[in-house]
Amino acid sequence: MSSDQAKTLRDLRQQADARRRTDQAETPSTRVIAITSGKGGVGKTNCVANLAVELSRRGRKVLILDADLGLANVDILLGLAPNGHLGDVLSGIREIDEIILHGPEGVDLLPAASGIAEVTALSEAQKARLKMALERLREGYDTLLVDTGAGISSNVIYFAGAAQDVVVVVTPEPTALADAYAVIKVLRNRRKVRRFQLLVNQVHQVSAAEAVHERLLRVAERFLDVEINLLGHIYADSAVQRAVMEQGPLVQLYPTAPAARCFAQIAQRLDMLPPPLRDGAVDRFWDHLLTAEGSS
Repeated sequence: MSSDQAKTLRDLRQQADARRRTDQAETPSTRVIAITSGKGGVGKTNCVANLAVELSRRGRKVLILDADLGLANVDILLGLAPNGHLGDVLSGIREIDEIILHGPEGVDLLPAASGIAEVTALSEAQKARLKMALERLREGYDTLLVDTGAGISSNVIYFAGAAQDVVVVVTPEPTALADAYAVIKVLRNRRKVRRFQLLVNQVHQVSAAEAVHERLLRVAERFLDVEINLLGHIYADSAVQRAVMEQGPLVQLYPTAPAARCFAQIAQRLDMLPPPLRDGAVDRFWDHLLTAEGSS
């Protein structure tokens, strides 16, 4: 290669780098927040639905990805009826824009439960097609909430491990606490996640949430190199069950309920979290998700 050719190649690379920096500066990155739990029944999906509404009220453009591939029910809590799922996109029956549901107060939902039993079971061609479809959504949202399944299945670890921020929902029950620690341990060891936000649900007083955080933090500091922050608590509140029965978000149906006020406070804290430890672009989330190797 001649010196002139080398100079031309350097100039082209510099121009490409400059364009990429400009694009990144002009296009706000989408924050990806995975909300997970060690065991079922702790109110994880309810937290997702209500936090999505509260974040939308704060001016965020929110998309929920229902990644609980076995027991998806975000649509029920938002009073929506899916007309398709990501399996239809993979098979070419529908475009991704056709399956997005428009929920209350500007919250959108991407129902992904049916048609995808295991992310790891997708072929490379399916992964590529799914990634291309999902990347079309990145410019329309600044917040992606991922409702994972409960436990430490491969899908939970893939979705939570690919996110920039991980919120672990737990209750004061000893079994819930033990299972929350198991999720944190697996995400730390397999996906190198080092920062977690703890949301303590169904408490009767603030001190109960602080005690749960302290117990979990004490064990984690001894055996794991992780950071666990107390994001907040949700009071045990009969209005929560009433809202579920009415198939609507608590914060919309009973905005003055004690639990609703808790959701508003937690959404504010989520919105003010420090910048992610990982690249903020939503396409990076899909890269992490769809190119990750199977967990061992």
